[in-house]
Amino acid sequence: MQEIKEVFEMLKKAGTYYLATCDDGQPRVRPFGTVNLYNGKLYIQTGKSKAVSHQLHANPKLELCAMVGGDWLRVEASAVEDDDRAARVSMLEAYPSLQAMYSPDDGNTEVWYLRNVTATLYSFTDPPKVYKF
Repeated sequence: MQEIKEVFEMLKKAGTYYLATCDDGQPRVRPFGTVNLYNGKLYIQTGKSKAVSHQLHANPKLELCAMVGGDWLRVEASAVEDDDRAARVSMLEAYPSLQAMYSPDDGNTEVWYLRNVTATLYSFTDPPKVYKF
């Protein structure tokens, strides 16, 4: 559990991370900012109407990359949609600014937890640190 908390804290500290998905063989990268710990899992959030949602449904493999101070974090994982209303509520409570665009019952808000995670913290001065959960 400590590893997932460390990765969560790094992503929170970064503020913005870049989410990469695959779209019919073409990589797609976009800035993201939502990350939440819920029931011991690391979550991200998007809207079902967005291209990223369609890409994750077609191919759940993703990568995240974020700068944390002078280091960078790369996260490889598979995304699993969680249709639990409480998971959506938890995410929106963690990000009140999203409540102007999303609600737990709007039929658009979706949250995904990450599984089979390998997160690597890279530095120019230290050897990489690998987290697996």
